[in-house]
Amino acid sequence: MKIALIDYGAGNLHSAAKALERALIEAGLSGHIVLGANPDEVATADRIVLPGDGAYRDCREHLAEVDGLEDVLNEQVRIKGRPFLGICVGMQLLSDIGEERGETQGLGWIPGRVVALDPQAPEFQARHLKVPHMGWNTLERRGDHPVLDGLSFGEGGLHAYFLHSYHLLPTHPADLLATADYGGPVSAIVGRDTVVGTQFHPEKSQALGIRLLANFVKWSP
Repeated sequence: MKIALIDYGAGNLHSAAKALERALIEAGLSGHIVLGANPDEVATADRIVLPGDGAYRDCREHLAEVDGLEDVLNEQVRIKGRPFLGICVGMQLLSDIGEERGETQGLGWIPGRVVALDPQAPEFQARHLKVPHMGWNTLERRGDHPVLDGLSFGEGGLHAYFLHSYHLLPTHPADLLATADYGGPVSAIVGRDTVVGTQFHPEKSQALGIRLLANFVKWSP
């Protein structure tokens, strides 16, 4: 199996690559990780992973600057149905619009908007929560999907590591697969067609993250 880990200048690539290698072992699969943004390499990948750190607008601009990359992503994911995983801002870019630093058009693969967590909201004030949301949270399951298999949810479940100030609000409730509780429900996992995304960092989320990544590399939609 060939996994393309997209390097467009906006992701935690070393940790993500190591986690994907562990996930392949966990899944009992042989394969390799190709790091870069060469459209020819992406076009021959069995799985595609888009990480992302920083501001939505910056990440979107970096992605657009790589010649031919968006075209091949649309062809491989939207037309040919290659399984795709977006991580953190890589997940947010799946949306129609991101509101960070003004409105920016996203990829539009999962209808919805990326909006700010509001530290002035009553729920945040009452619990003395801060933005960015940084740290460990359990997840609440909202839907069914192969990437969720074997994950433990709820108060006694495994924890995921978050670091963000914005999250994706899908237009269609069925696209929201899991949430975390931070001043109210925060989108944690989304999915539609052959596309999934995590607001948290699976590469930093220990057992939960490796299990989710193993599910992703085994997934055959």
